Amino acid sequence: MTPRKIIIDTDPGQDDAAAIMLALASPELEVLGITAVAGNVPLALTARNAGMITEICGRDDVPVFAGADIPLKRKLVTAEHVHGKTGLDGVELFEPARPLETVHAVDFIIETLRNEPEGTVTLCALGPLTNIASVFERVPGVVTRVREIVLMGGGFFEGGNITPSAEFNIYVDPEAADIVFRSGVPITMMPLDVTHKVLTTRARVDRLRANGNHPSVVMADMLEFYERFDEQKYGTDGGPLHDPTVIAWLLDPDMFKGRRCNVEIETGSDLTLGATVVDWWKVAGRTENAFVVKDVDSDRFFDLFIERLGRL
Repeated sequence: MTPRKIIIDTDPGQDDAAAIMLALASPELEVLGITAVAGNVPLALTARNAGMITEICGRDDVPVFAGADIPLKRKLVTAEHVHGKTGLDGVELFEPARPLETVHAVDFIIETLRNEPEGTVTLCALGPLTNIASVFERVPGVVTRVREIVLMGGGFFEGGNITPSAEFNIYVDPEAADIVFRSGVPITMMPLDVTHKVLTTRARVDRLRANGNHPSVVMADMLEFYERFDEQKYGTDGGPLHDPTVIAWLLDPDMFKGRRCNVEIETGSDLTLGATVVDWWKVAGRTENAFVVKDVDSDRFFDLFIERLGRL
């Protein structure tokens, strides 16, 4: 089977690192490039972190491109309180041997969509949607060339995690999210409602560490740092492993359940800025524009995640 071509747009982040590792460990996927965006930490760090993760995985053949350093219309909000000041606190960090590409991330996405056959490239969005929205605004004609966008962002029954109503990725750049959700591209959305069911319990992290290979051990160290914030916040054994759900969807969609809905992004209210208004019960009469995932077989997810990282 021909591997599915993907671009990973990301702001690493320990859970972003987990998603990148899962993708690089999966022969069903061809990672054409990784594009960094400011989000969990500023762009200089997210771009460095992406390169570091590829090197840890022995995949420095995958190019990394730096993209937007600020949201479209707002000041950057970051999440060092969750991920640490580097974005990947919990492990020893280093400068990647392969330098960043000189091409801007937005230009790379545009040229890739133009050069690859129409409908073959999936955009995997793990952070704020600034880069992808910038692509669609700059060259509207490439919108129809995208196969699908699979993104981690938003919430509905679970509310938000940065404000009572907004999830972090959408909150950082709600205008970008609004552009993407109005684009007409097929969207699969992994909100907090599903990611909060994928918990890095002690038993699961121990299983990951028992793989024994370097990437698995590094990821286990990252998760032990990362989960402390959510354990204190939610009172759970482990924290949500948000971003790898995007990659898991591409590998085994049958482990997930959801439905097609209309999703609108709040960009005007100070109180609910960045909220994803999901018409789950189909009461608004608006056109469906996303497949919204709500449930996951978490054991099946972690069986896949742990097995694949053991291959790196």
